[in-house]
Amino acid sequence: MDISAGIQASLAGRYASALFDLASENGTVTAVESDLEKVEAALDESDEFAAVTTNPKISRGDAQKALSRVSAILGVSELTQNFLGVLAQNRRLSQLPAVIRAFRAIAAAQRGEVTAEVTSAHALTDAQLTELKAKLTAREGRTVKLSTKVDPDLLGGLVVTIGSKRIDASIRTRLNSLSQAMKA
Repeated sequence: MDISAGIQASLAGRYASALFDLASENGTVTAVESDLEKVEAALDESDEFAAVTTNPKISRGDAQKALSRVSAILGVSELTQNFLGVLAQNRRLSQLPAVIRAFRAIAAAQRGEVTAEVTSAHALTDAQLTELKAKLTAREGRTVKLSTKVDPDLLGGLVVTIGSKRIDASIRTRLNSLSQAMKA
């Protein structure tokens, strides 16, 4: 498997690579990916849990205990629970969101997938998402996984980001371009 040098060079990437290697050996990549999604959702939903991962005043032992309790509530696998303990012990919990993103990128690359971040002014219907996914898959030549966001400031249209490529077909951008053209 080819992992980008950028991911491997980062601290979060090294932890994610190590976790991916262990998950691959155990045949639990999908389960660990699911566990990390649960942990990420918990970080987003709970300010207290997020504080445990970012507050340097919390001791390593207390952080490990808190993570153990949260892991039990979330029902994550033993491998994920142990990994979170290692992050706590090494005082790297602040890197958890970056580790999750890196793990996701490594797993997607291994499956031959690419993630497209789609931002729209209004929520897209299932039919629109299916059509967009098919067009992006044809364009990229590999499976595309969609990650959607809603941003009413776009006014209409879409902004699609795949890796370093950005397709901006939003009305806001078109209006800004028109405004600049009229000034000239």
